[in-house]
Amino acid sequence: MADNSETPSIDESPISPIERRNSLEKHLQTRPDPQDLKDRHILLDTNAAPALQAAAQDLERQRATDSLKKGLERRPDREELIERNILPDSTAAPALQSQQRELEKHMRADSLEQKLQNRPAPEELVKEGILTEDDNPLKE
Repeated sequence: MADNSETPSIDESPISPIERRNSLEKHLQTRPDPQDLKDRHILLDTNAAPALQAAAQDLERQRATDSLKKGLERRPDREELIERNILPDSTAAPALQSQQRELEKHMRADSLEQKLQNRPAPEELVKEGILTEDDNPLKE
């Protein structure tokens, strides 16, 4: 079988020194400044010698790790957070907790409305001796 597949041709013609210099100048003109590279975390923003930069970065990472570990050790447990009303006392899934709170709110409102409807009239409270005639809010 004859192999008819063509291999892509590579341009191996030499580039003239003038073209090379123009290309290099063009790229150098669009080169980002060092501060931009530091802002984008491409260059390290440090004054340490290059031989010490890796060690300084490792020390910084270790310091951050230690700080996080200390913070996690001092973190209060779940029960304390529930007692302080930071976490809700709920076993419902987090996606359902907002609906659960809304339902509890409506249930409290319904219970309050029912208790207000069933409370005794001021005249009954006067008869039972809980209010005096002067305390009757309906009397003017």
